[in-house]
Amino acid sequence: MEIPAINLKAIVLVHWLLTVWACLFPWLPYSYVSGNMSVLAVGVWAIAQRDSIDAVLMFLIGLAVTIMTDIVHFGLYYTQPEGLSVSTMRDTFRFSVGMAILSLILKPVSCFFVYQMYRERGGDYNVNFDLETSVDSRCTTDSADSTLFGRRY
Repeated sequence: MEIPAINLKAIVLVHWLLTVWACLFPWLPYSYVSGNMSVLAVGVWAIAQRDSIDAVLMFLIGLAVTIMTDIVHFGLYYTQPEGLSVSTMRDTFRFSVGMAILSLILKPVSCFFVYQMYRERGGDYNVNFDLETSVDSRCTTDSADSTLFGRRY
């Protein structure tokens, strides 16, 4: 099963729109807006330079970091504002919170697709902890058919 190709422009546009909608009601601090918008600016850089591996990697790392900072922001600043008697203000607050949460839910999915774009552009960060070969490389033997730790070649 092949993974569908998602355009980087669509990812940046969706997260920009959700961030703007999350800020319709002033319940989040300025650090939420500046953090998310700066990561989206790096996403625009990744769109502009189609061959840059670094731009996509920085966008991926920025999305991953904003997942953590968004969780902290929501945990610290989510309170029902007192005195919202007008139903439109309550609805605006609930809409703003919903869009912020939707943005947070979509960020891991976006990270997955941005990682696929990173691999397509030639980036390769495969973490391989092959402990058996690292032990074998430290041991020097003269015999080519030795079985160190019961391993046969």
